[in-house]
Amino acid sequence: MTAVNDDSPTYSRDVRHVARHLLAHPGPIVILTHENPDGDAVGSVLGLSRALRSLGKTTLPVTAPPRYLRFLAQEGELLPSLDAWPEGALLAVLDVDNNDPVRVAGADLAAFQGDVVNVDHHGTNARRATAGVVDPSKPAAAMMVTDVILAMGVTLTEEIATPLMLGLITDTGSFRFESVTPDAFDCASQLRAAGARLGWLNDNLAQNPHSYYLLMREMLGSLEFLHGGQVVLARVDAEMLERAGATWEEVESYVSLLRNAEGSVLAVMVKDYGDRVKVSLRSRGGVSAQNVAVQLGGGGHVPAAGATVSAPYAVARPQLDAAIADELSRVSRTAPS
Repeated sequence: MTAVNDDSPTYSRDVRHVARHLLAHPGPIVILTHENPDGDAVGSVLGLSRALRSLGKTTLPVTAPPRYLRFLAQEGELLPSLDAWPEGALLAVLDVDNNDPVRVAGADLAAFQGDVVNVDHHGTNARRATAGVVDPSKPAAAMMVTDVILAMGVTLTEEIATPLMLGLITDTGSFRFESVTPDAFDCASQLRAAGARLGWLNDNLAQNPHSYYLLMREMLGSLEFLHGGQVVLARVDAEMLERAGATWEEVESYVSLLRNAEGSVLAVMVKDYGDRVKVSLRSRGGVSAQNVAVQLGGGGHVPAAGATVSAPYAVARPQLDAAIADELSRVSRTAPS
């Protein structure tokens, strides 16, 4: 079988390069992704691990899924962290730049001395892996991992295709985002034909604990509409979590809820840890969430990005406000008259 996306010779070459490294490696393959893994990260790790194991490879897939994604993996299939690097290991880093030790989670990158393959769709990637395929035009890393799996000659099965489908629907917003390409539908069709359990995925993703709704009530009490309603912002802190009996994991999806506010072009969800804040951003209408995040020391995609500011909220908020104002000003200057 060949890769799903053969339209770009460079992309196809890079996919084959990564596939050859994975196929040729005789030892264990450690698979890592980013901190606070989403469906694309977890789905990519599981899909690649299962594909490699079908070829008789030894894999150590390392990621700690949030509560709402724990249904996907079998008991003990994922490792929460790696205490020591196995001898002769190859490292595969998915959905994040392998040169970003702050964001790559689960292992001590500084202690690793072997070859690294990297599959990522973030434009800020430094592209310094032994073998890598990086393409910001791809709406999901799982789509690229699918191409690598096919380039290795693996036949897609239900067990492999299902987590990859999760990654695809996560980062495309179930195919609602402007980033969706025709090739994304082609990939979804192939995964579905292989038995990906689309209904099962969506049913599990739609279920939330009671605390999710209690925390939502707290979160909505902090809601702000800024810049004439163009920006919608909300904040959650530890006291809100305690009152709702919730965890930080339950905050992750609220930014998508905020994004649905009529007339908004930027949604901002702030996780206030006290000594630092984490900001999740979603944008539309020519506004770049990535630009705002980069100004705060973070990164991501144009429509979806995030950043951590190592300062209390009272200090971080003016920085956030300034970054938002700069981006809205840029859009205003570049808008056609």
